[in-house]
Amino acid sequence: MDLAGSINAHIARTADLPAPSASIPRPQTPAPSPGPLRVVHDTDGIDLAEAESAAARFLAALGIDTSTESLRGTPGRMARAYAELFSPRPFDLTTFPNDEGYDELVLARSIPVRSVCEHHLLPFTGTAHVGYLPGHRILGLSKLARVVEHFACRPQVQERLTKQVADWLQAHLEPKGVGVVIEAEHSCMTLRGVQATGSSTLTSTLLGTLRHDARSRAEFLSLTGLHS
Repeated sequence: MDLAGSINAHIARTADLPAPSASIPRPQTPAPSPGPLRVVHDTDGIDLAEAESAAARFLAALGIDTSTESLRGTPGRMARAYAELFSPRPFDLTTFPNDEGYDELVLARSIPVRSVCEHHLLPFTGTAHVGYLPGHRILGLSKLARVVEHFACRPQVQERLTKQVADWLQAHLEPKGVGVVIEAEHSCMTLRGVQATGSSTLTSTLLGTLRHDARSRAEFLSLTGLHS
């Protein structure tokens, strides 16, 4: 058989074969980013009716007559006020990938702090400065204030509050470093006892690079208005 005949015979044999399917590459599905952590305060233990009854007995034990029109609703208002002080709002800890590799300090200054001294159940108020050196992810800026509120809305001491905020951010954000400074005025010092009106208390917690690297620590403290 000549060459032309061989080619024609090959065409005839392959004509009846199914056409090969086109090889289309499948799109790669990106790995899902971790969803935000939902942070919710457990309110199952709150009993407003019992708290109101206890508040009425407390005021009566201090010689305060709550039968007057002005004070009749005070025990209930006390119960609701303290329930609000001890119940932080739920929030989502929203983080985003640090695609640009940002490695400088992120600092939120003058975050309002409102808490209650666990020794006297009197309020202390002030401001918090919270900063971190990003790792693989960055945090929505409002969440720094949410974390402060989450730990402040309970009977507290300022030293513990400062460390809780720093430790929690270090554990959940995994940054290269965290710094928290809180300055507050305690009414248990200004309204009673020593009555040190105008005095304030300063506490700080530094973790990671902000603790071990002198230049990073100095930058953080300088930006908060303090000195290293």
